[in-house]
Amino acid sequence: MNGAIAVVGIGADGWDGLPETSRRVLGAAEVLIGAPRQLDLLPGEACPGERITWPSPLRPAVPGLLAAHQGRTIAVLASGDPSFYGIGRTLAETVGADRLRVHPHPSSVSYACARLGWPLESTETLSLVARPLAALSAALHPGRRLLVLGEGPGTPARVAALLRDTGWGGTRIRVLEQLGGEHERLLDATAADWPHERTDALHVLALDCVRDPGTLRLGAVPGLPDEAYEHDGQLTKRYVRAATLAALAPAPGELLWDIGGGSGSIGVEWMRTHRSCRAITVEKSPERAARIARNADTLGVPGLRVVTGPAPAALTGLPTPDAVFIGGGLTVPGLLDACWDALPAGGRLVANTVTLESEALLADRYRRHGGELIRLAVASAVPVGGFTGWRQAMPVTQWSVTKPGERA
Repeated sequence: MNGAIAVVGIGADGWDGLPETSRRVLGAAEVLIGAPRQLDLLPGEACPGERITWPSPLRPAVPGLLAAHQGRTIAVLASGDPSFYGIGRTLAETVGADRLRVHPHPSSVSYACARLGWPLESTETLSLVARPLAALSAALHPGRRLLVLGEGPGTPARVAALLRDTGWGGTRIRVLEQLGGEHERLLDATAADWPHERTDALHVLALDCVRDPGTLRLGAVPGLPDEAYEHDGQLTKRYVRAATLAALAPAPGELLWDIGGGSGSIGVEWMRTHRSCRAITVEKSPERAARIARNADTLGVPGLRVVTGPAPAALTGLPTPDAVFIGGGLTVPGLLDACWDALPAGGRLVANTVTLESEALLADRYRRHGGELIRLAVASAVPVGGFTGWRQAMPVTQWSVTKPGERA
């Protein structure tokens, strides 16, 4: 293919671990691009091409760097499998997948599962490379096995500290260094007793998750305990929250607008349904906006975007949502119209209220647009003298609707 770029995976075993096909590609390349560590693994006599190290930041430099060597045979080096959290994705997104010829090497995850005896297909993998450490929290469940791709020699110590601080100190951590290479090594301890401040930069962490006694249990579906959130009373309560997320029906990759975020619980639990789900919470109170950000970090979705300002003005310029939840401010002039207009065909809108004035607005929209109008009532058992009775929470009126038309 004219202008094709070879992307060659290489492991800690270096040149000796490469198949003959990869060796031929690297040997014939006029330009070799990679990290210094990767380039140093190639013997000069077998790979005489010009060697170029990636600049930092890498992604913005890719088009210009490749264009500067247009017409020459280019080979890009990658760690392990280039298409698994590697340079392969960046290249495909910037120059197009049709220009790439990928030569994969076993990934660090494949090596790790082989060493541990874990089934690859059922082992969850997370990357902390250029990602917030707090994202790990959403994946922690008792008995789960996780593989974590670390960013630098300090990552295992940071992971151990997070586990200790969040009630997972009993978790077993194994750090597998230099997998496949002659200096391969295994470090093994619990998070509570982790002794290593720094490890080899080239590593994978294996976690056997153990929740400490007394740590709040957080499930994998919407409706987390109210105690999981820091709040000032502005919180969609657990059972109403579960019903609201069911009506919003998040799907992988979708974007939610959470209007009147309060404590951020709807946006947080939308994002916890799948790691590719995205959410923007709009909250006019700076104090509550800061609290939402803390809740997002604590509950493992640090990517939740918080916009501080009043709706509908604060909605200007936001990316098109797949769904909108309105938890407050329904009587603000223009808010419902702005949210409805922002939705594409097939988008969903869900609004909750406890006031008669807002309920009247929802009833009017229900007559105009259809959908479903329901009332949610929850009662909790409480002591009544020496007996037990029901305490009724304020009923919540909920309107949910799908905007008509076919999605583009």
